[in-house]
Amino acid sequence: MKTSATLQLNLPSRTKSRAMDFLDLTKPRISAMVLFSVAAGGLYAGARGSQLLVVLNTVIGTTLVSAGAGALNHLWEKHTDSLMQRTANRPLPAGRLQAMETFLFGMLLGLGGTAYLLVTIPNKLTALLAFGTLVSYVLIYTPLKQITTWNTLIGAIPGAMPPLIGWVGVKGTLSPEGLALFMILFVWQIPHFLAIAWLYRDQYAQGGHKMLSSFDPTGDVTSLQMRVYCLALVPVSLFPILIKAAGPLYLMGALLLGLFFFLRTYRFHKERSMQNARSVLRASLIYLPGIWVLLLIDHTLNLLFRS
Repeated sequence: MKTSATLQLNLPSRTKSRAMDFLDLTKPRISAMVLFSVAAGGLYAGARGSQLLVVLNTVIGTTLVSAGAGALNHLWEKHTDSLMQRTANRPLPAGRLQAMETFLFGMLLGLGGTAYLLVTIPNKLTALLAFGTLVSYVLIYTPLKQITTWNTLIGAIPGAMPPLIGWVGVKGTLSPEGLALFMILFVWQIPHFLAIAWLYRDQYAQGGHKMLSSFDPTGDVTSLQMRVYCLALVPVSLFPILIKAAGPLYLMGALLLGLFFFLRTYRFHKERSMQNARSVLRASLIYLPGIWVLLLIDHTLNLLFRS
């Protein structure tokens, strides 16, 4: 009787742990960013009324695809993850999940999300873009991490797709506004990931990842690229102004956010410390949701004034 009670008490704990491992495979932080970026793209496209359901379906489908890509990325990097302290306790290298179940889980999410988009979104371009993101992330970006330092720049392409997918979900076509969202996220990713790569440069080297920071002991090149891309982010973020898709509020806010982000990279340039690298990372995590919220507020106010 005591043994039975013990089993009943332990079973939920093991089940919960296994569920959390599967959740970890989906890279929930990245999936959350994808969710928010897709929603921002759809709302910026002017979704109202019944179109809000289109935005919701686009968010659901794309987030599923992103989660599937995350799981397949875990599978691909099982060995290299085991070599790095920050990733050694992930479900696969730690032996809590097996390769086949991870593969099936990733494929189910990736293909299921693509199918969901095909069924729920009238235009098929949305599903095509989402599936292309999955393929390029898993089969191009992931292996390139072991081959070339250009992996960060190339990986920024699938990483920048979510707001464009959100836009296309509503509008059904590529357009300058949607491409502006893509470019903002594309450029933002470089200083963001350079900060992460600097913080974990020794571990990335142990795992065989070809990160710029591993070949840049002084941090001169890393710092330069951080500042260059942050400066480039300012005119890129103002592209919605040039195409008359945003107003003065967005202009002022984007300039302030850009200055805030750049100053953190300049501080890292003056002193290549771990603290300053974390400051760049935190600034990037403030900038991105900040620019999306600012764009949506400005867009909403413009619609109200026009009506």
